[in-house]
Formats: sequence, C-alpha cells, structure tokens
Amino acid sequence: MALTKNTILSHKEIEHKIKRIAYQIYESNVDETELIIAGIESNGYLFAKKIKNNLDKISSIKSILCKVTIDKEEPTNPVLTSIKKEDYTNKSIVLIDDVLNSGSTLIYGIKHFLDVPLKQFKTAVLVNRNHKKYPVKADFKGISLSTSLFEHVHVNLSKQPYEAYLD
Repeated sequence: MALTKNTILSHKEIEHKIKRIAYQIYESNVDETELIIAGIESNGYLFAKKIKNNLDKISSIKSILCKVTIDKEEPTNPVLTSIKKEDYTNKSIVLIDDVLNSGSTLIYGIKHFLDVPLKQFKTAVLVNRNHKKYPVKADFKGISLSTSLFEHVHVNLSKQPYEAYLD
C-alpha cells in the first residue's frame, strides 16, 4: 500500500501564514526598537528567516536573526545560539519552529533563553499539533491541527513550492 500525502498547507497558504505571523509579531512588539528572531535549526530557522524578511518590510524594528541549535534526540544537551547572551539580554525574543508536537524542543529552547533577563518572550510555529507533554504554547501559529500520534507532519521550506503535509 502506498503512503498517501495529505496537504495541510499549500505554498500560497504558507506564504500567507508567514505574513500574518510577521504582522502579529510586529503588533506585539510595536514599541520595541530591536527584536531577536530565534529560529530552531533547520526548518524553524528557515521559517524564522522568512518571518524576519516580512517583518523588515512592514516595520522599522531592527530584527536580529539567531540560529538555535537543539539536539532533538537528546534535548537536555547544551543548546547553542548564533548570537551571544549579551546580545539578547533585556531584549524581546520570538522563538520559532516549524511544528509544535510534544513541546520538548520548544521548552528546552525557552529554558536556554531564560538564563538571562528578557523584556518579553513569545513563541511562533507554522503547525501546532496539539500533542503536548510539556506546558508550552505557541503565541503565534499558522494552523492548529489535531492529528493522531501515528501521523507525521512534514514541512518543506527549503525549496519552492513550500508545503506542509501529513502522512
């Protein structure tokens, strides 16, 4: 039996979600002069770059892109960031990933940033799967999706056409 691919979000829908999330981030940070856009490596970082590009078009906030590296198999390993702690101390941060599944990747990413004082901390995801085992939520989300634990969400943001699908 062949695996079926059920499209969740098309290229056009993903681009729309990126723009909408960029506007929501701008609205919640309208009084900020600087904002850290932290993307969890690989797809989360690609999603963060696209949000940053849209944010730069619609606002005068200086947005700084940060790559966050988390070992998804062993999230208790040290989290690495492409910018120094001093660069995000007392700043507003948005931590971004492509899919919020159990919440473990996001919660360990959040934990890393809480080592320093912050002005504000928000999270954004393209797909929220509602299978949380940690008390973490996405402040900004493209789509919420109730799926079975056996289904897997795939997101392609590396080449066009972008897509999100379930199998």
